[in-house]
Amino acid sequence: MLNPMGTVQTNPYTENATALHIKFPENKKQPYYYPPFDKIIEKAAEIASSDSANVSSRGGKKFLAVLKEILDRDPLSQLCENEMDLIWTLRQDCRENFPQSLPKLLLSIKWNKLEDVAQLQALLQIWPKLPPREALELLDFNYPDQYVREYAVGCLRQMRFLLERALANRRIGQFLFWHLRSEVHIPAISIQFGVILEAYCRGSVGHMKVLSKQVEALNKLKTLNSLIKLNAMKLNRAKGKEAMHTCLKQNAYREALSDLQSPLNPCVILSELYIEKCKYMDSKMKPLWLVYNNQVFGEDSVGVIFKNGDDLRQDMLTLQMLRLMDLLWKEAGLDLRMLPYGCLATGDRSGLIEVVSTSETIADIQLNSSNVAAAAAFNKDALLNWLKEYNSGDDLDRAIEEFTLSCAGYCVASYVLGIGDRHSDNIMVKKNGQLFHIDFGHILGNFKSKFGIKRERVPFILTYDFIHVIQQGKTGNTEKFGRFRQCCEDAYLILRRHGNLFITLFALMLTAGLPELTSVKDIQYLKDSLALGKSEEEALKQFKQKFDEALRESWTTKVNWMAHTVRKDYRS
Repeated sequence: MLNPMGTVQTNPYTENATALHIKFPENKKQPYYYPPFDKIIEKAAEIASSDSANVSSRGGKKFLAVLKEILDRDPLSQLCENEMDLIWTLRQDCRENFPQSLPKLLLSIKWNKLEDVAQLQALLQIWPKLPPREALELLDFNYPDQYVREYAVGCLRQMRFLLERALANRRIGQFLFWHLRSEVHIPAISIQFGVILEAYCRGSVGHMKVLSKQVEALNKLKTLNSLIKLNAMKLNRAKGKEAMHTCLKQNAYREALSDLQSPLNPCVILSELYIEKCKYMDSKMKPLWLVYNNQVFGEDSVGVIFKNGDDLRQDMLTLQMLRLMDLLWKEAGLDLRMLPYGCLATGDRSGLIEVVSTSETIADIQLNSSNVAAAAAFNKDALLNWLKEYNSGDDLDRAIEEFTLSCAGYCVASYVLGIGDRHSDNIMVKKNGQLFHIDFGHILGNFKSKFGIKRERVPFILTYDFIHVIQQGKTGNTEKFGRFRQCCEDAYLILRRHGNLFITLFALMLTAGLPELTSVKDIQYLKDSLALGKSEEEALKQFKQKFDEALRESWTTKVNWMAHTVRKDYRS
């Protein structure tokens, strides 16, 4: 009642909980009970057999056209009273012709009217099963009814329950374990998540040794990070790094941090720390940069970043959306060479991030090509020359192709998701040409500002040094640039056709407590960026305008990057 999006579980912290006492001046001695399911179905049958219910609830062509227009709207669209009445009146047409309309039908019913609720419960028994992607919406807080949620779970049975899949597949089980453990400290869900966590551990005893080893390793990293934060105030960087290495050489740390399955990827064994390459980073929370020497398994070194003090769940959500976009594009025959690296929250404001090998930030590439930090951001040849340094001949052509496709993917993705704070240190490029973005602290159009002025004035990052690479260093290579632009437009339209899925998934995350996803208003950005209220032609026109704007205003991006590079060079 006080928090409609909150849980209905009992608060385990009763001493500190806010209590609301309600007194009813008059009440009957007999308690009220919700009727059992068979009584509800009996009531529905009674209504159906009555004379008043025999009136046809079928709509003519005119009404069906109006109904279809209402049902085609995105999940955030509000229904007026007349529209809700029409949907409820034509519920049989909805079931037979528009089964995907069930969420809107559920929003149209008068839940305080016994007769309507009974008819709905009976209707659910014969409602066609929805595809899993559409059934997900029914697990939103807008649909708390027990039988509606049972229907939704029945639709998801095609994918099987998470706990069942986790017990049968250790990879899924490992991620379930860490997803639960990372949020079990939250009072509203601690009991529920704790029970599921215990159920998994009891049902998968053989997996416990592996998970216990991971928990021990992360506890050691948390202790080490706390020591580094303490020493950072007393020691210079060189002494701090030396103290870190001394700590990692201790037997207790060596044993805990060696020969364990990576929480980020169970297929990867973290064999032995390459201590001399381990360090801590300069940012406020002093993240640990750990390098594992996996040559004993015939593999390259593996890098992992441990963060303690930052909430990684928003990064996880954004990366999950990038994976979904990649999947949808590939289903449509478009591979944009996306690189959604691993990221996993493992506790309260702590977690792990995968280090992508053979990659550098745009800032470092530009700085290494210039003697003057202020001029580095404006060197349009730096990026192409860097790719030429590691690729030649056919390999260079492939690298430019990788860059072109991945740049198109991240341009569209960052626009649709409203990813902000895009400076040259959180856009990276692999030596094979793949471009990718990191650090997703600002999403859904929450762009950073300084003194009330927005620092980011472009819908997405598309600078002239990027275009220089796409055009293979040839000014006016309209064929290559035209293909890049077409890739962006195709990618945008593919995502737009699945717009309701993105809105549903973000709506399901509203209760997670993410800093920039707290209300339905935050999801409005998605609706606007995907132009869901417009036709496909109008939406494409809007995207083309945004593309031209990104190109036209790219000089502002370079100015921001120059300021960032100068600050970075000064600090170093």
